[in-house]
Amino acid sequence: MMHALPPLDEIRALEEALHRPEVRRSRSAVEALLAEGFVECGASGTIYHRAEIIDLLVQEPEQDDGELRASDYRLTAISPEALLLTYRTRRRESDGSERHALRSSVWKRNGTRWQMLFHQGTVTGAA
Repeated sequence: MMHALPPLDEIRALEEALHRPEVRRSRSAVEALLAEGFVECGASGTIYHRAEIIDLLVQEPEQDDGELRASDYRLTAISPEALLLTYRTRRRESDGSERHALRSSVWKRNGTRWQMLFHQGTVTGAA
């Protein structure tokens, strides 16, 4: 069955939920957002699988880092059941420097909801 693709704002809201500490530290919230089979290629070069990333996120300490700012969102259909979301982020670090990254996520439809199947962050210079 073919489904209409969701608006960018809907997928962006799901993505940005994973940026918020209160969501990241909620096992049930993260489990609802990440699909079975989820894989992340972290900006550090580390590969994370669903169970490990959930465990890491729920144990994440409070951070004094600046707010993660995201921009330049683009949504591309891979199929009626899969989407590619790309965007840029920047965060001011505690030492005053800024960390910039290019990010991409694959979201797949699971019944009536969208779940993240893949995420990659690549550190880059300022845009």
